[in-house]
Amino acid sequence: MRIFESLRFWRVLLWLTGGTTLLFLIAPILAIMPLSFNGGSFLVYPLDGVSLRWFEEFFESERWMGALANSLIVGGATTVLATALGIPAALGLNHAPLRFRGLLTGLLLSPMIVPVVIVAVGLYFAFAAVGLTNSYAGLILAHTALAAPFVVITVGATLQGLDRNLPRAASSLGARPTTVFFQVTLPLILPGVVSGALFAFVTSFDEVVVALLLAGPGQRTLPREMFNGIRESITPTITAAASVLIVVSTLMLIAIEALRRRGERLRARR
Repeated sequence: MRIFESLRFWRVLLWLTGGTTLLFLIAPILAIMPLSFNGGSFLVYPLDGVSLRWFEEFFESERWMGALANSLIVGGATTVLATALGIPAALGLNHAPLRFRGLLTGLLLSPMIVPVVIVAVGLYFAFAAVGLTNSYAGLILAHTALAAPFVVITVGATLQGLDRNLPRAASSLGARPTTVFFQVTLPLILPGVVSGALFAFVTSFDEVVVALLLAGPGQRTLPREMFNGIRESITPTITAAASVLIVVSTLMLIAIEALRRRGERLRARR
């Protein structure tokens, strides 16, 4: 009886600790989002009524809509490039007989480990030498360097559960490597590929440090525009923009979790 009481105590303690940690992490979000519905012109509690005026100002402003369009353009291009580079990298790390696999993995994942400020400064000096600063191309390439490791990780994790006998069987029947990949391997690892692509998009969509150094006036993304707004003049429109970022990121994470569970179900069936 004492054993069960002890287990129940630790289980309750675990839930309380986890809930407290979760509350601590999402507290800034819970504080910001209600302010975007404030009817007043100041960021204060209690709210001066409830209104959608700041969302109307956000969606009717050329400045904010231009920044949102830039974020979508850069994020979409980054997703395509990061996915196109991450899939073969993950396949090579998981299937190719590499001698220095650990070293290569560390190099590929280094943008996730090195502080983003250091990465941004290094990219700035490298891109400035070839004229890629203040351009969409430079910003997209920089975000691709930050986002590709997420594709490598998610696709690599999916490949770990892949039955390698299936591609081998297709090859033994005379299928070409490209046919094996597109008709056998890719459909099996598709949940991991889509999850990695979504991670890549969110990484680019939320990034601000690299955008501050590399983006010019014509490539201002939504996070950079928010940063400039906070530095110059704080208005509740910034909280509306923050709410849009939060909603987009949350939807992406929900989609990633749904794909992860779908992948687990598919592996369980096999």
